[in-house]
Amino acid sequence: MQTRISPPWRAWVQRRIFLGWEPTPELLSILLVYFVQGVIGLARLAVSFFLKDELGLSPATVAALTGIAALPWMVKPLFGFVADGLPLWGYRRRSYLILSGILGAVAWSWLALWVHRPWQAVAAITLASLATAMGDVIADSLVVERVRGATQSQTGSLQSLCWGTSAVGGLVTAYFSGALLEHLGTRAVFGITAVFPILVSAGAFWVQELPVTERRGFTAGMVSQVQQVWQAMNQRAILLPTMFLFLWQATPTADTAFFFFITNELQFPPEFLGRVRLVTSVAALVGVWLFQRYLREVPIRRMLLWTTVLSSGLGLTSLLLVTHTNRLLGIPDRWFSLGDSAILTVMGELAFMPVLVLAARLCPAGIEATLFALLMSVLNLAGGVAHELGALLTHLLGITEIQFDRLWLLITLTNLSTLLPLPLLHWLPEHTASSTPGGNLPPAVVPDAVVLGDLAPGLHFEAVEVES
Repeated sequence: MQTRISPPWRAWVQRRIFLGWEPTPELLSILLVYFVQGVIGLARLAVSFFLKDELGLSPATVAALTGIAALPWMVKPLFGFVADGLPLWGYRRRSYLILSGILGAVAWSWLALWVHRPWQAVAAITLASLATAMGDVIADSLVVERVRGATQSQTGSLQSLCWGTSAVGGLVTAYFSGALLEHLGTRAVFGITAVFPILVSAGAFWVQELPVTERRGFTAGMVSQVQQVWQAMNQRAILLPTMFLFLWQATPTADTAFFFFITNELQFPPEFLGRVRLVTSVAALVGVWLFQRYLREVPIRRMLLWTTVLSSGLGLTSLLLVTHTNRLLGIPDRWFSLGDSAILTVMGELAFMPVLVLAARLCPAGIEATLFALLMSVLNLAGGVAHELGALLTHLLGITEIQFDRLWLLITLTNLSTLLPLPLLHWLPEHTASSTPGGNLPPAVVPDAVVLGDLAPGLHFEAVEVES
């Protein structure tokens, strides 16, 4: 019997493309979930323009709706509890991936064909958010199961592979999100987006999972996990850092008002905003690379202090655009926006990477994935609060879709407010990134959220929907 030898190119693909992991159908199914998460960013600009132009909503209203649509990302641990304790059609993983794909396709099709009122738009966008969050949780659980017993190096490579796949999906659609919107319109973009969640449902059949023959006690299992998480959260070493991270991310944001300004006042077309998305996607990768290459040894307190201060100061450069001072300096609006967005994105990534380090260190053994998902949900909740506070400030300052006289004040207040939590930095432990265990954590990179504006000043992090 002859031994079958794999061709050299296959070994090269496994080593270079899949970072040493064998590209089995199940692995491809997992990666497909993350890829679709990135690709769905295709509709992000379309949602913004749909709410602004076709439904005629004000900046304050859009900002408020943004927080509502992000609710599914705030309860991600609940999806994990349900999937673990309540098998669907006899499966805990495959069935929920199929369901998430179907829900996503329904949500985007609803937006493409039938949504004509604000409440319908909110319901459809929230359903799409729920579908993505559900698929994300299931993919995370599959990753955790695959790396159980693996070395830390192998675990890290799979995390990088999953994140990289999502980043590729985002990069692929970054520019086309604007170009397709400009040439085809919002409804057509929603229709195209509806196709991709079906790929998740189809890929779910590649997941290797035995049918559940005995159903575990759902209530008992859930109560046990909640008790473990509650005990962990009652420890000051976990509670105080969590409270700091919440306050740090819950400061108001000017994202939506700024989006209205650049589209209504500066008349930036969708195609150009797609270019901005492409630039910021690359800038995010640069920020992650800079942190991994040069800044992992910097203590977390010092890293957060300086990145927050620098980001707050750099965020104020948006005032040059709002007041048209950039024109006096001879810098066209579009070039200023591209450069400003790229720099702020790099700073945002540098600021957030230590947060992932901290979250990893806070997770005690035995409930790593659950507590990590909970911590990310806390950050997502803070992001929702930030949008609601931003909506309130936008309304109080009288900023509308055509009135931007006080936008400079909103940007000033939101950027300076990011400095308010800094006196509480002593609530954080003093650790460096290189000392984080990170053994069985899912491949998280940035907090999840539904983001409607991509040219947003400030220190709030926009979801690339990679995981949290």
